[in-house]
Amino acid sequence: MSSLSTHVLDTALGRPAQGIQVELYRGDVLEASGTTDADGRIAELAPRLEFGTYRLRFDVASYAQATGQDVFFPEVAVTFTVADERHYHVPLLLSPFAFSTYRGS
Repeated sequence: MSSLSTHVLDTALGRPAQGIQVELYRGDVLEASGTTDADGRIAELAPRLEFGTYRLRFDVASYAQATGQDVFFPEVAVTFTVADERHYHVPLLLSPFAFSTYRGS
């Protein structure tokens, strides 16, 4: 089985993004959810993933409100495929008007 973690960094404030609600979907089914910790991480969002396509949804609007930021993207959705047995790490770099992600390790 594969596993999943995530990490969100607020590049505008230069710090980890604590308190972002993250949801993991497979199709329309909510598989897991969590909130980023003080280091901006959810170390074990999904300890057991089957092969398939998943979507991570990051609630950016609530985080922006809590930090006093205006944002262009109220949420970020990242779709990815689990195709082999390994640990998957999906980081998110976040700012008020942009975001970036990649397949981490």
